[in-house]
Amino acid sequence: QVQLVESGGGLVQAGGSLSLSCAASGRFFSSYNMGWFRQAPGKEREFVAAISWSGGRTYFADSVKGRFTISRDNAKNTVYLQMNSLKPEDTAVYYCAADKEGYYRGFPVLGPDEYDYWGQGTQVTVSS
Repeated sequence: QVQLVESGGGLVQAGGSLSLSCAASGRFFSSYNMGWFRQAPGKEREFVAAISWSGGRTYFADSVKGRFTISRDNAKNTVYLQMNSLKPEDTAVYYCAADKEGYYRGFPVLGPDEYDYWGQGTQVTVSS
């Protein structure tokens, strides 16, 4: 069983930045597509960003395009989400997720049901 542990959430003022990390256990991280999702109170979980297993391709939701970047370090089994120019509407619990079929699957993978492993989430709060 793969474990994902997010860190880096917190409280920031609008216009500020935060960097999230997600550390994965196991030997096969480098074959997984990875994604970040978020869920605000009373709303469904929504896709934020994804990165292919090699790190060569990335994809972003329109709402964060140009403000967020996603990257990974396969040697450290870690995926990152750099969030800049944060807005109050970015407030949510942020989850990282792993698609274990990433090496064989097309990209991007947008649906939460296509991801196999999930972290516990980290809270991001953006004050106005």
